[in-house]
Amino acid sequence: MLKVEELQTHYGKSHVLQGINLEVNEGEAVALLGRNGVGKTTTLRSIMGLTKPSGGAVTFNGTRIDAIEPHRIPRLGLGYVPQGRGIFPNLSVMENLCIGLADKPEESMLEEIFGRFPILREREGQAGGTLSGGGQQMLAIARCLITKPKMLLMDEPTEAIMPKLVTRIRDDIRVANDKGITILMVEQNFRLALSVCTRIYIMEKGVISYEGTADDLREKPAIVHRYLGVAA
Repeated sequence: MLKVEELQTHYGKSHVLQGINLEVNEGEAVALLGRNGVGKTTTLRSIMGLTKPSGGAVTFNGTRIDAIEPHRIPRLGLGYVPQGRGIFPNLSVMENLCIGLADKPEESMLEEIFGRFPILREREGQAGGTLSGGGQQMLAIARCLITKPKMLLMDEPTEAIMPKLVTRIRDDIRVANDKGITILMVEQNFRLALSVCTRIYIMEKGVISYEGTADDLREKPAIVHRYLGVAA
């Protein structure tokens, strides 16, 4: 479904992505892990066209997307939940949900969203910026889901969220994947990533250094410590 080949990205003279190769098959949940500053967020932004690649190719569902305008990419069915959530703080919850839609959302889709995220129904008239961190993250995920994406790119979905809500966000991601939405997730919470994803890529300094299954990493704590500096 998503294929990234020799992706290169520069920030000025800084060569951030130095030939990223990764692939996510339809229906998979895949994690992109690595220490801070190795280029994970830049990888997602480059896939979405928000940071322009300087080389390589990105193909989604058979369409080359690395040379098209960023606003066209979500229309192909590729959703993006950015780091920091990216909601509009002064718009209401409902206005945030509808921001990327050409028309009013279908009632059935709204009911599905509110059934999955009851807090959004309770706060639909409230400004998005007044929600808790967990509520804002749920809103960011819901805003993508309401567009009926084929695939979601998620950047640190549990960052700065209260521990009791991390499990809820994890379950929401699992439900989306179980419903057929393909997932590529950047996540610092290594154990959460293993609980959601079946395949793992690990980045180091702008390149992919390791590819394996979640089960592989569970059985090889030395690899986890080497690349991520944490105990498996």
